[in-house]
Amino acid sequence: MQSDEFADVLVANDDYAERFALAGLEPVAARGLAVVTCMDSRIEPLDMLGLKPGDAKIMRNAGARVTADVLRTLALATHLLGVTRIMVVAHTKCKMASATSEEVVAAIEQSTGIDVRSLDFQLIADQPATLRDDVQKVRSWPFLPPAVPVGGFLYDVDTGRLTQLA
Repeated sequence: MQSDEFADVLVANDDYAERFALAGLEPVAARGLAVVTCMDSRIEPLDMLGLKPGDAKIMRNAGARVTADVLRTLALATHLLGVTRIMVVAHTKCKMASATSEEVVAAIEQSTGIDVRSLDFQLIADQPATLRDDVQKVRSWPFLPPAVPVGGFLYDVDTGRLTQLA
């Protein structure tokens, strides 16, 4: 069953499947890298870091936040999938670093009619401090190998450049 709402991406997938060349790719991170970054579509993690499919494990969420699920995933990645180093990559002009809680709640409530004040959207008041805090969460997570290097970076969406902040 194919719905019209997804027809464009399913047609594109047909084209992709015709030229698919990743069969047999190993599930481990060939370059030993895990990247936690934002879901923002201006970020292309593989191209940004000179990687190709299979080189890294990429985790994306709103604001590039280190959540309980990210920590769980990093534990699996370091013990089962060849990850030996971790980057947390925030970015400039991030909506999670500029929107207020009131704005987010109002936008969601306006479109759904549902009271969402009980949700923690993990908005970012001070991006460099939040990035350092999130990196420290990873560094101190007891379920990761103790020697795994963890760095915090800011990606500039206007220049494509990374700057290490932690």
